[in-house]
Amino acid sequence: MNWNTFLLMRHEIVLAITILILLLADIFTDDKKKVNIIAIVLFAIHTVIGLLPLETGTLFGEMFVTTPLIAAFKNILNIGVLLILLISSSWVNAKMLPLKKVGEFYVLIIASLLGMFYMISSGHFIMLYIGLELATLPVAALASYDVFSRKSSEAGIKLILSAALSSGILLFGISIMYAISGSLYFSQMAGEFGYSYLSILGLIMIFSGMAFKISLVPFHFWTADVYEGAPTPVASFLSVISKGAAVFMLMILLFKVFPDMKWVWTYLLYGIAILTMFVGNLFALRQQNLQRFLAFSSVAQAGFIMMGLLSADQLAVSAVIYFIAIYVLSNIVIFGAVQMIGLASDKWNIDDYNGLYRTNPKISLALMIGLFSLAGIPPIAGFFGKFFLYVVAASQEYYWLIFIAVVNVTISLYYYLLVIRAAFLRKSDNPIPHFTSDIFAKIGIGVASAILLGLGIYSPFYDYINSISNIF
Repeated sequence: MNWNTFLLMRHEIVLAITILILLLADIFTDDKKKVNIIAIVLFAIHTVIGLLPLETGTLFGEMFVTTPLIAAFKNILNIGVLLILLISSSWVNAKMLPLKKVGEFYVLIIASLLGMFYMISSGHFIMLYIGLELATLPVAALASYDVFSRKSSEAGIKLILSAALSSGILLFGISIMYAISGSLYFSQMAGEFGYSYLSILGLIMIFSGMAFKISLVPFHFWTADVYEGAPTPVASFLSVISKGAAVFMLMILLFKVFPDMKWVWTYLLYGIAILTMFVGNLFALRQQNLQRFLAFSSVAQAGFIMMGLLSADQLAVSAVIYFIAIYVLSNIVIFGAVQMIGLASDKWNIDDYNGLYRTNPKISLALMIGLFSLAGIPPIAGFFGKFFLYVVAASQEYYWLIFIAVVNVTISLYYYLLVIRAAFLRKSDNPIPHFTSDIFAKIGIGVASAILLGLGIYSPFYDYINSISNIF
């Protein structure tokens, strides 16, 4: 192994160095506010380095794999995390700075991202499992990071218990597949599974283990309580970064490890996509707390993503990656707006947003852009994200599924409009007063909103993703 080959792990190496520098800065810097700035600057440098060209290759006997698609997806996650860090800086300064818990927050988030990167690049089930655990455990600590909130502590406990259960199910499925194939390498396992009941059980177990991470029905029960109890930046991280990495890994497993079992997992995806869309949307209708509202919204969006996996070809890969990228930006804008409003007013319910546009027009517009994107309203980029998923389903002639998806889009449009109606149309005698946020939060929400509008008008990004999406 030479130095150039080792640089295939460039994303992981730079992240590890960033964690070490942050630990040293936290130890030797008395002014913890500087740690906040150091963390954002270091991660911004890491994000820029990640955009440099990266060759295709493998490490550690093909346990670690890098391709242009994997590198591009890591860059999507990098940009998402950078935006989350920018937006969460005001929350860190307000809540964590008095407790001197700034450095730990950033270290835990970056450590979780490091685990996701190893999971995404895995070519072996042991590497996948190690990366998955490294990604999950820091987030469980982050969910309970608000030590003075009982709900936050409860969120951390529920997340760690559900993660332990899902890991056990996943490991059981991996052990079954190892017993059948005699290998844990993805490349060697592919094509080794027949039509036995044991192989079907193993596939269902592995799918179930990943479904916990994606919040697919019926593995979604932890989602609403954890999102509500966790600090808003952590809920945002769980909703977009953690879920996005899990979806990417599930796609790789289905398409590359289990292509000969497509006859099983196609029906599985079809049923779970319908169930997840309906449950997520119908439960979102009943919510007043915005973080629970966004939790069920994210469950429904996961159902749409499953619809995009049905064709198992290059079109599916392109559509799913594009949708995840747009979903990341949309949810970051919405969670960022909710965080800024909650931090300024301590109000978290939809009815509290009555008259918001009259006192805070800019944050109201950003919130509307994010919600319209999730609803799939043109010309916001979310419209094209959903359109490409419909194209995937239509390519396999799943017209009934497309009809069901359109019905669910209509339901989701109704409850997204409830928030917009409260902010723009309804009046309040005591609206949320005008407030200002720090420059980092403004940059984060402004950049994400601008990208959503820009990609809705002109989208070379999809063409780029499509050009590197041939994983077969």
